[in-house]
Amino acid sequence: MAGGYTCVQCLSVLQKGVRVSGTPGRLQSLANSRRRSAVSPSWIRSFGSEGNNRSLGKTTIEQGKNVTENSPAKLASPAPFAQRAASTSAGPSVDTRALLKPDNLFHSFSNSPSPAIRQRAAFIKQNAFCPHPSHQQTRAPVSPHDPEARKTSDETSQPPAHSHFECPDCGVPIYCSEGHWMDDFEAHLEVCETIQQINEDDHDLHSGRHFPEFSYPGVQDDNFVINMTNWDTYMYTREFDAINSDRSMRQVTRMLTYPQTIASVLHELSPYSVRGKNRLTGEGLKSLSALRYSLHPPKTGEDIDIKGLRLKAPPVRIFILGARAESSLPRDVWMQLSYMFPQALLHIIFIGPESMANRDSEFPLPERTPENPFGGIVEDRLGGQMKITTYVDYFHTMYKAQYFQPFDPYLDVFMLFHPGLGHPASSHEWTETLPQLLETKVPVLCTGYTQWDMERDINWVHEKCAGEFDLLLEPGENIFRSLRWDLNDLDPHDVSCGNWGLWAFRGKRYEATFKAE
Repeated sequence: MAGGYTCVQCLSVLQKGVRVSGTPGRLQSLANSRRRSAVSPSWIRSFGSEGNNRSLGKTTIEQGKNVTENSPAKLASPAPFAQRAASTSAGPSVDTRALLKPDNLFHSFSNSPSPAIRQRAAFIKQNAFCPHPSHQQTRAPVSPHDPEARKTSDETSQPPAHSHFECPDCGVPIYCSEGHWMDDFEAHLEVCETIQQINEDDHDLHSGRHFPEFSYPGVQDDNFVINMTNWDTYMYTREFDAINSDRSMRQVTRMLTYPQTIASVLHELSPYSVRGKNRLTGEGLKSLSALRYSLHPPKTGEDIDIKGLRLKAPPVRIFILGARAESSLPRDVWMQLSYMFPQALLHIIFIGPESMANRDSEFPLPERTPENPFGGIVEDRLGGQMKITTYVDYFHTMYKAQYFQPFDPYLDVFMLFHPGLGHPASSHEWTETLPQLLETKVPVLCTGYTQWDMERDINWVHEKCAGEFDLLLEPGENIFRSLRWDLNDLDPHDVSCGNWGLWAFRGKRYEATFKAE
């Protein structure tokens, strides 16, 4: 009967020949405590056959008798078996993570209960510099709002110093000392509340709670029309689970902003139009009308049986150039784009040297063969309506090889998420690509972290290709931008949000005009 009162995992320890040396009272309490926890029947069946369990119970009884008769002193020894059994049985089921409650999310980065955030604090202290104007510049300012722009030669007297002091209000290491924090408190106050919100959002992701907001709806019913006026109307008409917290809304929009930014421009119910000040230009209406013709084909009576087979148009190719974090998003997020166009086939193509970031489980990359010359990673089992391909290479290299030619304005579109076209550190990578994009005469959608970042990209395009492109969507704030703010670990005062700005352009088309003789 001992086998009937001992949990399965304890029996597994006994089967391995562990010596019974615990006190009877402790073993009995261990058995009673384990008896209250349910073990799945499938796991029990996979553990072993019924015959083995019976023989194991018999062996346990015999071992107990031998220990009692031959060496009674061994029962009084310490109980390593009980400790091992407790660790074996309780180890997988006990969660040692600190579950943070909604009212206990604010912690300084250095004293965070999350090891990942403490490691991030160490990275900031090692790489970020104090923004106080009394320090020397560590780099050239990239914008008028850059804290480095305040460090003029007139006030410079101290060498650069790393950020070791954590603001008690936002919990992020920003200044080198408390004195500089107090002296520059007025400038820090402009972003302190936003950084505090970032702090709490980061701890929320590491809180260990369940995230019901990350459950997404399926295919859109034909009887329900999508309203893309804003995030609230979109989620309501797409039948998302109700999100009643601003923090949960910020978390879910941080990922959905990527597919929804594309859909908000290409969809026939797009909030951007030529009416009033809705930013869409006449040339933009021409280009988007061609794409919408392919994305919203007329119904042809298609059915699942052989009589319902119908010819379909080729897939619409969405080229995402310079892909980084968006390529590693869960595929359920990108499936939301396919659900917006249930009658069309989509082919999302990630291109860029960083397109495999945060996708370590998919390494090594495929070999480059004549059939796959650029080592593309193909994901073609995503619901039957969408395929994703990733290339770890530059677009201009593949363009010269004519790998994607010909381009069709009815079936192709380019998407650039935060490309940094005009950023001093990355503009040289786009110098060769920009003329090629204009040659395709295909729409190019661009986003920016901030208004300054977006305007810098626009000025760079004007500088490089003035008069060679048409503006399709006037620059402005993206309706479906991320509602969550992000922190730059190399410069904590630099806060931004994903896809804040949105604009679009296309290579200029010279239409033939007829002149009366």
